[in-house]
Amino acid sequence: MALPLMQRATAVWLVENTTLTFRQIAEFCGLHELEVNGIADGEVAQGIKGFDPIANRQLTAEEIARCEKDPRATLRLWRNPAAEGEQKRKGPRYTPLSKRQDRPAAIAWLVKFHPELSDGQIAKLVGTTKPTIESIRERTHWNIANISPVDPVALGMCKQSELDIAVAKAVAKQGKDEVMTDAERMKLVSTQESLSQDADTRIPSNISGLENFKIGGGGERTREDAKADAESLFAGLAPAEDDDED
Repeated sequence: MALPLMQRATAVWLVENTTLTFRQIAEFCGLHELEVNGIADGEVAQGIKGFDPIANRQLTAEEIARCEKDPRATLRLWRNPAAEGEQKRKGPRYTPLSKRQDRPAAIAWLVKFHPELSDGQIAKLVGTTKPTIESIRERTHWNIANISPVDPVALGMCKQSELDIAVAKAVAKQGKDEVMTDAERMKLVSTQESLSQDADTRIPSNISGLENFKIGGGGERTREDAKADAESLFAGLAPAEDDDED
């Protein structure tokens, strides 16, 4: 969901100039409802001047009136100034001469904090080449000792939205490329295969001497067989001598 500029200042203005509920203001400004409640009580955002969303063409008076009449309604952002200029560029990114010296620092930051990004994605974000990225990743760059990681968004090399989209794509691709282990693959048995398997329960084969033992197998033993086994068991035992009583 797109958020307005200066969320807290916009929330201050809406609290002071409208009868919208705390929930409506919180959802529109991307804040917690308790934070909006604190703004109304004067405990949060003290000293922040209200930012008029109507004058800045982010809301219309009609939209505010509609939501004031229906507490369950949600405010809709009319125009998002932060999204202007976000159209997809054609061709390679141009980096101004004044910022080209900052490219190694931006690359080092992306390599350190977003290792899931590919070299191609980093090249598109900061307008560099794959050999340069590889030299910084492997710490073979000629000036690696003087390179300190700096956020490329703070340097103006790319927009935060572009970085977020690249990271989301890299994470999604990384999840698809994960290799399933043998143990996980053994668990994925279809219903038909599980029903067609042998129903006999066996002792695990890692127990020495019981590899071929089957539970419940071998037929029923008669009472005479059990008695014979008991007699053969005690036959070899010598009769115990009675202790002399004092």
